Amino acid sequence: MSANKLTAAEFHILLALADEDRHGLGIVDEVECRTDGEVLLGPGILYGSLKRMVEEGLVEEATERPDPEHDDPRRRYYHVTDRGSEALRAEASKWARVVEVALEKDILDKRAAT
Repeated sequence: MSANKLTAAEFHILLALADEDRHGLGIVDEVECRTDGEVLLGPGILYGSLKRMVEEGLVEEATERPDPEHDDPRRRYYHVTDRGSEALRAEASKWARVVEVALEKDILDKRAAT
C-alpha cells in the first residue's frame, strides 16, 4: 500500500473486517455478498493482500477465536488494527466525495446512491 492508497482488494478486505474478525473464507463470503457477486477475491489475491496488510500493520491475526466446537483450528482469523481503520476511513471518505460529484453531475440516481 502506498501512502493513503489502498488497492481495491485491500479496501474490500478492510471493509469486511470493519465489524468483526473473520477468517479467509469469511472475508471472501462477506465481500461477495456485499457486492452482489461483482467482487470475487481469489485465494492468491486474498492471501497475498492479507500478507502485505499484516506486514504494513493494517491487519493482524486475531488472538480471540470462536468456540472450538464451531470452528476449524487451522483457520486464521484477522482483525483490523487502528492503522487499518484509519486507512479504511480515509479511502471511504475519498470515494464518498467521488459519489457526491457523480450525484451533482446527475451520473447516479440519488436513490441508488443511498
